[in-house]
Amino acid sequence: MKKIFIIAIIAFACNCLYAQSFRLMRYDENYGYLADSARSFYEGVKYIPLSASKALYASAGGEARYEFVAFNNEDWGANNVGHNSFALQRYDLHFDVHLGNRLRVFTQFRSALQDGSSTGSSPVDEDHLNLQNLFVDGVLFHKEDKSLTLRLGRQEINYGSGRLISVGEGPNARLYFTGGKLFYKSPRFMADAFVMMADAINPGTFDNKPTRSINLWGSYATIIIPRQGNLDLYYLGINRSNAQFEEGTAREVRHTLGFRYWKNGGGFIYNLEAAYQFGTFGSGSISAWTASADVGYSFEDAPLSPTINLRNDYISGDRNAGDNNLQTFNPLYPRGGYFGFSPQVGPVNLIDLHPYATLNLLPQLQFQADVVFNMRYSLNDGLYRPSGNFNLPGSASRQRYIGTAYLASLSYSVNRFTSLNTGIQYFKTGAFINNVIPNAKDGVFFNIQLGFMF
Repeated sequence: MKKIFIIAIIAFACNCLYAQSFRLMRYDENYGYLADSARSFYEGVKYIPLSASKALYASAGGEARYEFVAFNNEDWGANNVGHNSFALQRYDLHFDVHLGNRLRVFTQFRSALQDGSSTGSSPVDEDHLNLQNLFVDGVLFHKEDKSLTLRLGRQEINYGSGRLISVGEGPNARLYFTGGKLFYKSPRFMADAFVMMADAINPGTFDNKPTRSINLWGSYATIIIPRQGNLDLYYLGINRSNAQFEEGTAREVRHTLGFRYWKNGGGFIYNLEAAYQFGTFGSGSISAWTASADVGYSFEDAPLSPTINLRNDYISGDRNAGDNNLQTFNPLYPRGGYFGFSPQVGPVNLIDLHPYATLNLLPQLQFQADVVFNMRYSLNDGLYRPSGNFNLPGSASRQRYIGTAYLASLSYSVNRFTSLNTGIQYFKTGAFINNVIPNAKDGVFFNIQLGFMF
């Protein structure tokens, strides 16, 4: 253990090690290629042989993240919170043990801490100590570049752009599930099938409890089309006992069918996604949908390598309050966070227009600016939070425009292990907010975040 923590100090101070690429899901990293190389001290932590034949080996890694957050009128004055500033900390340590070519055990401990918030902590702010990942992988089939693997246990999951299933990297405490996943990988086709239970998140130490019921199930496939783009196809199912919408609170069993067609990289870039939802809400039926287009161009050879994008989302809301049927779209487990691109308005009953641009001011310094125009899709449905939870009723107001968010952020890679990010958001309230909240106030958000990974 002492060796692992010493490496954190060395890696922070040294920028002369080999190129390092950390993944959003740390279990996707593989350091088996270090088996036959001459290793530095750092490489000795990333590859730890456990047998003379090197068939058994382990790897260790971790993260420390520190963040200062300041809000003014996060609730637009609805609860008179006013100014609220606080500090967040996140730490994790993981071990990846490979027991030959077909068996693997991955475990990750994570601590998320909050200090100073006048409104207290939410489950995405604080979870003192938690076993974030603990799963076993068994390779059922492997031939050349194709494999079929079964994963059982507690695990983080993340799919596509995070529109519906996200690990939630922005918030202090990331999301996880307990269950099983079967996944197939080949160079041009990948497919997962999974059945999961969510946990009830408590702020203490090892006190999170599984729901003991199936909350999430589905499948997600990606087809890689050379020189054209990538196609995602998915089915997702959820079961919630007390789902709350403006229509009411009831048991929700919802099915989602969707696709995503996307391309990143130089030149023309795009992300097109659409999904339809059906199922039951109490004694009524569900019929909801969403469609999103994010198109842009990356000028990789121009000075400062600018990119420009325009995103437009349509997300359905309930048509008739009180008729038991529900047309409100549910974003399931969407990408969230305190800063910016998860704004105060959630991805439910929404039309938004979102132009944004990036500039590489230095090789390690990127600037991004955004403007987001937010409108209600249905005048008979209300406003929802970034998590998808119900916030403000709207059926009594005939105003459509929610407000405009103005955002700016800077991301700086200090070295291969350390990053510094900061951003500011100003939310100008629109006619709907001013109508439903007496003496509504514009919102301001600021954060600065220092992160270290090894």
